[in-house]
Amino acid sequence: MDFTFSEEQQAALEAAQAVFAAVAPDAVPTPALSPGAVADDFDRALWARLATADLLSLLLDEQYGGAGLDPIALCLVLRESAKVLARVPLLENTAATTVIQAHGSPGLKEELLARAGRGEQVLTVAAHGRTGHDPAELSVIARRDTDGTWTLDGVQTAVPWAYNADSILVPAHTDDSGLAVLALVPGVHEGVVLAEQFSTSGERLAELRLESARITGRYVLDAEGAWDQLRLLLTTGTCALALGLGERVLEMTSEYTGKREQFGHPIATFQAVAVQAADRYIDLRAMEATLWQAAWRIGSGAAGALPAAGDVAVAKIWASEGVRRVVQTAQHLHGGFGADVDYPLHRYHAWAKHLELSLGPAAAHEETLGDLLAAHRLG
Repeated sequence: MDFTFSEEQQAALEAAQAVFAAVAPDAVPTPALSPGAVADDFDRALWARLATADLLSLLLDEQYGGAGLDPIALCLVLRESAKVLARVPLLENTAATTVIQAHGSPGLKEELLARAGRGEQVLTVAAHGRTGHDPAELSVIARRDTDGTWTLDGVQTAVPWAYNADSILVPAHTDDSGLAVLALVPGVHEGVVLAEQFSTSGERLAELRLESARITGRYVLDAEGAWDQLRLLLTTGTCALALGLGERVLEMTSEYTGKREQFGHPIATFQAVAVQAADRYIDLRAMEATLWQAAWRIGSGAAGALPAAGDVAVAKIWASEGVRRVVQTAQHLHGGFGADVDYPLHRYHAWAKHLELSLGPAAAHEETLGDLLAAHRLG
C-alpha cells in the first residue's frame, strides 16, 4: 500500500504552509479578557490570500475555477490552518460549495460556485442542531408550498460566521416524508433572526431562528444523500483541525520542556514528563491515521465493512478525546506559564474545547458507531 500524498495534494499543502506562515495565533484579543467576541469579523486579509492561492476552490471542478481535488487535500490545508488558529470559514465554505456542486441545480452552481471559489461569496453551515448531540436536520422543519417555494421553521445553535457570511446552508427535515433537505438561506432575509452566542475560543457564533422563512426552490437541495455528504465532510474537516491544533500544541510543549530546567536539568529529561509527552504523541498518530482513513473513504467512495460514516465516527471520537488530552497535558507540563495570557497556549486550549464539541462530542459519535455496528454484521 502507498500512503504518500499525490503531487496535487502535496502542492496544496505547500501552498497552505506558505499562506499560513505569516499568521499569528494571537492576532486578536485573548478570549480570557474579552467579555464578548474577540473580533466582529473573520480575517478578511487572510481570506483574500487564500483565494489568491486557489485554496478556497480546491474541491471545485475546473469549470468553476477549481482544482478538482479530494477531501484529503482539504484536510491537509485545514490541518495547517489550525496550527495558527486561522480565523476563516474555510471548512464551512468549502463543504457548502462541494455539496452544491454535487447536488445543486445548474443555475445555482453557475450563480454561486465560481464566486465562492474566488472568496467573493462567503457560505457557512448551520449543522449543530439545538444541542450538538441531536441530529441537526431535526431542528428545522421544511414545508414545500404549492408554488415551489419552501417555508422553514426551527432553530439551529452555534452557527459559525453567521454574522459575516452571505448565506447559510441549513439542514432541515420535511414534515411529511422526513426527507432531509438543505436550504441556502441568506444571512439577511425575512423570517431569519440571529442572536449572538460566543464560543470558548471567543469567536462570535449565532443562534439561527427561522420563523416562516420562505426560500425559493432553486436554493433548496432535496437530493437524497446531500445532507449526509455535507455532515461527513464537515465532521472529517473538524478532525483535521483538531489534529493540526494538537500537533502545534505538542510542539510548543516540547520546546518549553526542553528549555525549562529543574534541579539543573531540562524537565523533558524527566521520565514522568517524557512518558506523558509520549502518550500524547500516540494520541496524535491515532488521530492522524483515523483522519486519513475517513477522508479517503468519503472521497473515494470505497466500500468497507461499515459505511463511510463509521470511519468518520471513529475519527471524530479520536479527535475529540485526543485533542482534549493533548491540551490538558500541555497545560500540566507548562505549569502556571500555560495560563499566562501573554503566551498563546491558553488560546489553543480554548479552541480545542470548541473543536472537541463541534458537530457532537465523542459520546454522540460512539452512539452513531454503535448503531452502525448493530445494523451491519461484521465477519
